[in-house]
Amino acid sequence: CAMKVGTDGVLLGAWAPECIAGGRILDIGTGTGVMAIMAAQRNPSARIVGVEIDDMSALQARENAEASPWADRVEIVNADIRSYEAAAPFDLVISNPPYFVDSLKSPDSGRTTARHTVSLDFGELMSAVERLLAPDGRFAVIVPAEAVSRVVASGCLALRRRCDVRSKPSAGPIRTMMEFAAGYCGAPEFSELTIGDGKGGYTAEYVALTRDFYLKF
Repeated sequence: CAMKVGTDGVLLGAWAPECIAGGRILDIGTGTGVMAIMAAQRNPSARIVGVEIDDMSALQARENAEASPWADRVEIVNADIRSYEAAAPFDLVISNPPYFVDSLKSPDSGRTTARHTVSLDFGELMSAVERLLAPDGRFAVIVPAEAVSRVVASGCLALRRRCDVRSKPSAGPIRTMMEFAAGYCGAPEFSELTIGDGKGGYTAEYVALTRDFYLKF
């Protein structure tokens, strides 16, 4: 698999809204299946579909899902989200998309697909979400902080929540998590999260958010 477990996926998997009881969740670009499995853990009655374009990543995601306690509710599909057709709309869509638009590409083609918008740009991502999302559904995504305006302008969904993420108290935001909803008219809810305490440890807020998913906590 090109990309393994990363902090971004764990953050969004823990921060994303919960799904309605018995709902359907879609993980776009599921990679190793981490967020799809987290979604199954957090939503005991939901059905989860993880879509992954890379063959080897999809294979590893399927193996991970089958080895988890929630194998009967997680399906991994090896497909391009731009042409993927679902039997029914999804109540929640989550994505840790490829986002290194302007950075140097890796010589490894798999890592390039996973890390860069060469195969799925933000406009295509938002179009896929809008096509597959239920009318009252929600979409949660994590992107670099500098890409926020680009993502917001890429679709028609309204921003509902935003959380800027810092690596340590003295640093500026490096990532932003956003929750969108169709037809939402209220003011967005803003918050911040700091991962490290600046002394080699983790902040209490980061531990509280992710403790259900890390053995080290």
